[in-house]
Amino acid sequence: MSVPRVLRRLYASVIGAVLTGFAFLLVTGQYIEDGPVLFQLSPSHGIHRGDLFVITGWMVSTVALVALTLAPGRSRSRPGPRAERLSAD
Repeated sequence: MSVPRVLRRLYASVIGAVLTGFAFLLVTGQYIEDGPVLFQLSPSHGIHRGDLFVITGWMVSTVALVALTLAPGRSRSRPGPRAERLSAD
């Protein structure tokens, strides 16, 4: 595995962890326009309509990070200097 690919996976992991932390804080906190409770989890907790927006955003972002991580690396668009020298001979 190449260094750029390892770094890409490391960056994606860090971004995913931060994104998950922010989504957790948004879902567990109280904010304006929570909306009605859609799913009751306990007598004092539940999933509000506003939480669906946060959960959907988290899911879309996580899928994008996985796609970024699994995408093949860049190929060189032009040959390096050694290839140019060899073709000139």
